[in-house]
Amino acid sequence: VQLQASGGGLVQAGGSLRLSCAASGSDSRISSMGWYRQVPGKEHQLVATITTDGVTNYTDSVKGRFTISRDSSKNTLYLQMNNLKPEDTAVYYCNAQARIGDVPYQYWGQGTQVTVSS
Repeated sequence: VQLQASGGGLVQAGGSLRLSCAASGSDSRISSMGWYRQVPGKEHQLVATITTDGVTNYTDSVKGRFTISRDSSKNTLYLQMNNLKPEDTAVYYCNAQARIGDVPYQYWGQGTQVTVSS
């Protein structure tokens, strides 16, 4: 499975962006997909996830502002980001989690830069 993220850019504080992650290929073992972000010198931070059953999870700092969704017919994951803040500035990565038995594995897309100016 290859993941291709897009939609990043430069936006003023309070603005909106929608990230997309197009998946090519398929893996029936994928149980959830999500978005992570990373700033220089720090680890990846979970932003939001969505399971194959549609259950969503968000990190506290984005609750009420970001919405994760997916379109199975287009094999695409989205992250709608509203009311963006300068602290949301990061490289955003899409991710897919799967497992074979007890062994987890994952796919990563390339990052897309989001920059929020104050």
